[in-house]
Parts: sequence; structure tokens; C-alpha cells
Amino acid sequence: MQAGEGEAGLRLDLAVPRLAPGLSRARVQRLLGDGLVLVDGRVAKASTRLRGNERISLTLPDPEPSGIAAQDLPLTVLYEDRALLVLDKRAGMVVHPARGTPHSTVVNALLHRLGGGAPGGERPGLVHRLDKDTSGCLVVARTEAALADLQAQFQAREVEKVYLALVHGRLPDEGRLETPYGRHPRDRKRFTGRQGSRRALTEWRVRERFGDRATLAEVILHTGRTHQIRVHLSEAGHPIVADPAYGGARREARLPAGDPLKMAAASVGRQALHAWKLAFRHPVTGKHRRFEAPLPPDLAAAIEILRKG
Repeated sequence: MQAGEGEAGLRLDLAVPRLAPGLSRARVQRLLGDGLVLVDGRVAKASTRLRGNERISLTLPDPEPSGIAAQDLPLTVLYEDRALLVLDKRAGMVVHPARGTPHSTVVNALLHRLGGGAPGGERPGLVHRLDKDTSGCLVVARTEAALADLQAQFQAREVEKVYLALVHGRLPDEGRLETPYGRHPRDRKRFTGRQGSRRALTEWRVRERFGDRATLAEVILHTGRTHQIRVHLSEAGHPIVADPAYGGARREARLPAGDPLKMAAASVGRQALHAWKLAFRHPVTGKHRRFEAPLPPDLAAAIEILRKG
């Protein structure tokens, strides 16, 4: 990569994350400490000041073994090549192992599929995540270069992310919510669009109405904050059907037995949110690629109940 005039005078450890936004500052510091960053062909220190127009090259070592177990679990693959995979993640599957869910995650399944549990196998790189109970499109990088490129596209908001959400009430035909965003002040497991240091932007347009009971909306996610769609629609007065954290399930509990919306919520059994479409520039070919995950059976069944109601 080439340092430009904008990097003139910057320390190398500050300039490299600007030039390669897919790499964290901590990762860059490790590369510098290991002598894996060259400036005009020579190993350089973190404190090196750039003049501008230098040629900077990085050597990215193979990732260390993670200790995460490979598991033979079913995955629905929408697309695969040597650089990346696009999955249709099923609802109920956690993306990455954590303290409470060390096994049976997307990463465990990918390690098995790619041979990442064996010497020389690939280590899948998570570009973004979906909530456990959200289904749909998920892109995973197979190489370090693809990971850096895709992460840069997400950070620059160049990736198109479109969801389908089944919500309570009569949502306006279209709308836009741009708010601050942060942790909820009283419940640290939840988030809010009423305060916070970050910005969140969500747009929607209605696809289908079910009287005044519910609305199926196409939701465009411009920023990727945790729980963003769930929070924004709930705080706008239209929580997602069957959402246990942001008001959907509470509303359904007050409905009488036999109400179509109550039956639809019971049918879907999880927040009725699906990552429908994903589009980005392929990190190797440069071509714009678009992917679509079909409506899952549980959400399709809930919609059919509402249509008949």
C-alpha cells in the first residue's frame, strides 16, 4: 500500500490503521513488534515518521490456533469461493463461541467445514454477526486479506443490508430513524436509541399489512449497532413480534387466546427478524455481489396465520 500526502508526518503505528482499516491498532502494534512492517523495503519501528509517498508492505502471519473445537454441524451455504462464504444462518444458532455457549456455534461448524481444526486448515474470519435468534445472510472471510477488505467495506457503510421484520401495529408506509445509540442505563444487556455516544440509522418501507394488528416491513440497516432494528422499532412503538427483550412478547401476553397475532408469535417462537439481503464488493474480483436468504419456514408460517386472520 502507498502512503499519501495525508499520512505525511504521522507515526507509522497511526498511519497503518488508516491505510488498512480492517486491521486494529493492537494488531498493527503486534506486526510492528514482530518486524513484519516494511517501509520502502526496510523493517520500520512504530515511531517512524512518514514523509508521504512511501511504499508500506505488511506480512500477515497465519492465525494462531484458537482452541475452539470443530464440530460437524449443518450449515446452509448460499455462496462459496476461495475468499469467502455467505451463509443462511438458522435462527437459534449462536455465531461465535462465548462463555455460555462454547459449542454448537457457526464458528464451530465452519472450522469443521474448512478443516480449521487440523494443521494447515483455514480459520474463518467473522466480518459481522447476527443475534442468536435472527436468521439470514451472514458473510464469513476465508483469508486475512478478504477479512480486512470486507471489514473496511462494513466500516465505510458500503455494504447493503436489508432485513424483513414482522412488527406490532400499523407501521407508517416508510420512515427513517436516526438517533444516538448506547447501552440502556438500567439494563446493561439491552440498548437504547434515546442516549449514547454513537449514531444509528435505520430506514424501512412496508411490504404487507395485516389490518392494524401487524406489519411486515423491509428494513434497511445503514449502521450495524447491536440490536439496532429491534431497539429502533420498539422505541418507535412497533416492537418486533415475539421479541422477548424489547416489548414484543409482553404485548402478546396481553392478547386473548385465539388472537391471530398471538398465534403467529407462538408459531415463530423467536424475534421475527430475518437478514434477507446482503450486497457488497467482492474483495478479490471487485464485482458487486448480491445475495438473498429465502424466508424461513417459521416466519413464513407466522405470516400465513396473519393473512388468514
